[in-house]
Amino acid sequence: MARPERLEEDRIVARLTTLPGWERHGDEIVKTFELPTFPDAITFVTRLAERAEAANHHPDIDIRWRSVRIALTTHDAGGLSDLDFDLASEIEACLT
Repeated sequence: MARPERLEEDRIVARLTTLPGWERHGDEIVKTFELPTFPDAITFVTRLAERAEAANHHPDIDIRWRSVRIALTTHDAGGLSDLDFDLASEIEACLT
């Protein structure tokens, strides 16, 4: 499998505009999701875990009651890659 390429700044900015609520924090993109209940938060994490596993790209996940914080970066690329933005889009789809 080829090593993912780190994105250039202009590409990061462009891709980030397609993901409402996601913010850049250094070499990560992050978003905090607020779910109605704790079980809803766990169901959401289970859904996104399945997609992350299928993509072989795993986010950092912090669960605090109904709040789920997701952080994505590509360690192999030394920063952000298309993998991060693609998975962020998949994570958004887990809400429906």
